[in-house]
Amino acid sequence: MSAPTPSPESPPLPPLPPARLVQVQGQRPSPVVGWLANRLMDGVCALPASWRDGLARFVGRLAFTLGIRLRVALENLTHAYPDMSDAERRKIALGAYITMARVVLESIDTKEHVETWWEAEDVKGEAWEALKANIAKGQGALLVTAHFGNWERAGKMLLRRGIPLNALVRPLKGALNMRIVDNRIAAGAGLIYPRGAIVEANEAVRLGETVLMLLDQSLPAKAAAFVPFFGRPASTTPAMAVVAKRTGAPVFVVMGIRDESGQKLRLEVEGPILPPKDLGKQDALTAHTAAVTAVLEKYVRRYPDQWLWLHRRWKVQPPSEGQAALKS
Repeated sequence: MSAPTPSPESPPLPPLPPARLVQVQGQRPSPVVGWLANRLMDGVCALPASWRDGLARFVGRLAFTLGIRLRVALENLTHAYPDMSDAERRKIALGAYITMARVVLESIDTKEHVETWWEAEDVKGEAWEALKANIAKGQGALLVTAHFGNWERAGKMLLRRGIPLNALVRPLKGALNMRIVDNRIAAGAGLIYPRGAIVEANEAVRLGETVLMLLDQSLPAKAAAFVPFFGRPASTTPAMAVVAKRTGAPVFVVMGIRDESGQKLRLEVEGPILPPKDLGKQDALTAHTAAVTAVLEKYVRRYPDQWLWLHRRWKVQPPSEGQAALKS
């Protein structure tokens, strides 16, 4: 089923999400709590754009000042940038807090406000053309991003450009999180949950759809591939590499990057990032995961204040033998 044809004055409408992938998993609040929380969020979203961004900057600075997870952020930054001064690391951390606050306030907005946050210039480059050509031929693709810039709006930008998108997500709970989930579906995204994710991703690719994964969160050691990220082994899901191997789908990195004001987003695409050849199955999966992670690291290094340093990215480490093998 296709989306309605937009008027010439309107931005293009996203494709509708696949009917099989619109079921929401998670825990909603009670009706009363949900209603009150949503009315509060409606009020915040009704503020002028400059006020909303001012509120995001205030909340980010407040969380930084109160030291909420600041020790984690500074430890991560110290490992990533050992030669940087403490003042420089704290400046990056503050930027990460403001970025996170902006993401939250932007992601609860039920209206598009496209003209206020979408950079006018279109996506450019050979990778973007290759992705569009792949979709035009009815072939699926795998898209990878990170908790960077605004990953929620990056997905919406893809949908607005006609890329059918299914996101690999986790079940969430609470009024704020469930509002974000509902906004994903309203934007046209299908939802793929961890249970049966590989099967669903394979099916989506077979149907000519794309699957979007965030590749910057740690997993339990037994389920992870350990790949370098800022020079340290980071436990990373091999799901992307597994689906790529099974389906032959190309892999693209897609990043939503904020401009200097922090209020507008542009899209950058790299790829296809091909799996290595002449390696055993497990080595090939790890090497492919490492190659994609290296592209994510490049963007984080380029715009360090736009990544979520508050997350314990390196909390899971491989056994000592695995560490030695990775470094050798």
